[in-house]
Amino acid sequence: MKTIDTTTRNSKNITQDPKLKLKSDFEDFILENEHPCMMAQTVFSMDKVQLFEYPSFGTAETAQKLIRDLKSYVENYDFESNDFETFLAVFPNSPKYSEIEFEKLLWKQLHFLHQADHCDWDQEVSADPENEHFSFSLCGKAFYIVGLHPQASRKARQSPHAALAFNLHWQFEKLREMGTYEAIRDRIRDRDRALQGTINPMLEDFGSNSEARQYSGRAVEKGWKCPFHH
Repeated sequence: MKTIDTTTRNSKNITQDPKLKLKSDFEDFILENEHPCMMAQTVFSMDKVQLFEYPSFGTAETAQKLIRDLKSYVENYDFESNDFETFLAVFPNSPKYSEIEFEKLLWKQLHFLHQADHCDWDQEVSADPENEHFSFSLCGKAFYIVGLHPQASRKARQSPHAALAFNLHWQFEKLREMGTYEAIRDRIRDRDRALQGTINPMLEDFGSNSEARQYSGRAVEKGWKCPFHH
């Protein structure tokens, strides 16, 4: 595991340091290409992304490293602040997966993470991926997980490298508490439509359908069954 230094971007340093180059690749993807997710743009512009690099995707070995990093992330998260952060796990050595291949490895990695996690499931959400209140729990906290990879059909998911973004479910509840959730949601969907011509057909509000259908970014079939079971 390599922690990515979150210092100010410097073209000379980026050229010399592959770790900074990796972070720069994602900053360009989010900040320079009219990415529709304003929340992603906010956390990158405010340097609120903790980016970690892992050598392999979909393995038990990676899960052991990832769960330690996530545990530290949760323990140090400031839940009293209105500033949001994102944990980004990047797998730069990965080949260009098809959407099906990426989806299978995403759920395989989450399965291994669940096995490595010794905390109880967050009681604020369901552990049943068929339930409309499902959200993935790690280190005792619910996360909304966003799969990203170069071959994604949605432009907003076409990251420079395969990656998993872990966003605390608490952040969305905080937006609702602040009274800004609906306005931000609608603007993101409008921007997504402007970018690709349509909004992501998988996007639904929490409580309308299981968010497990949204994780990989693929437009899953109506009868799709989540491969993960708690």
